[in-house]
Amino acid sequence: MTDCIFYGGKGGVGKTTCAAATGLRLADAGRRTLIVSTDPAHSLSDSLEADVGPEPSELEVGPGPETTDEERLELDAGGSLWAVEIDAETQRERYEKLATALAADLRSAGIRLSDEEVERIFASGAPAGGDEVAALDLLVEYVDSGEWDVVVFDTAPTGHTLRLFDMPEVMGPVLETLQSLRGQASRIGTAAKSAVFGPMSMMTGSGTDGEESLEAFQARLGRARDLLADPERTEFRVVLVPEGMAIAESERLVETLRDAEVRVDRLVVNRVFEDPDEGCSRCQSRYERHAKRVSEIRETFPGLEVVTLPEREEEIRGLEAVRSIADRLPADP
Repeated sequence: MTDCIFYGGKGGVGKTTCAAATGLRLADAGRRTLIVSTDPAHSLSDSLEADVGPEPSELEVGPGPETTDEERLELDAGGSLWAVEIDAETQRERYEKLATALAADLRSAGIRLSDEEVERIFASGAPAGGDEVAALDLLVEYVDSGEWDVVVFDTAPTGHTLRLFDMPEVMGPVLETLQSLRGQASRIGTAAKSAVFGPMSMMTGSGTDGEESLEAFQARLGRARDLLADPERTEFRVVLVPEGMAIAESERLVETLRDAEVRVDRLVVNRVFEDPDEGCSRCQSRYERHAKRVSEIRETFPGLEVVTLPEREEEIRGLEAVRSIADRLPADP
């Protein structure tokens, strides 16, 4: 059974680094792990210093320097690290292929559309919320494949993440309306039905049967919602920095996730200044300010574990740099 760990928070707080470090730690401990970036501004490739594309690919990571003999045996028994960046271009291309197929169906039914007309109809690309819908669809695909023990999600900034968790409920009324329209369209022929439901078939990548595609898509959204709200399999970790605005935004995010019945056990406070030089008054002041913010975070989120990661002068890039903070992050959800 595949577990899921989501990292979310406002932009620029270090979600990608946390996701990469957690995935690497799990792989070092012998778990088959997939890191998924759903952030349109992908930085997973940069963080891991590896080529990460729109399809899951295995990375050459090897055992870490702190890996125990027991963990090395587990790693030899099947631990591995995979990564993927959900690619908006790929989704757009899938939508364009759908447009071409739909136009062919219409032409075969005697409805003539020129290439220019088809292009205008689908000029806006994927429908609103397409990124979030694609993420949910791929979540189910990755989990149900059984290829990985844990899937770690590096999510987009807070607004996109909230839409991700709202999408199953938002799409429910839309799907009900489409089902009603489908019944009416069935009375005027297959071509009309394809015209109404063709755009939805992109979500499942299944055949041209609109009825089957719509029902399969609805079932997958329901499956995604159940998985997100399953506390035995899914945990959401909020990443923030020791700043007032970040604390306030994280408070809203945690509240929304709890309302959605998504398990939130931990906060990761990134870039906390530690070990100031004794002779540096500015360093001491910064250290005290961050310590005060961390205390404020603990008071604001009672009952949640607060994990801190140190501020570093250099950017955390590459496997060894990512490994250097991995042991400070909880591994299993």
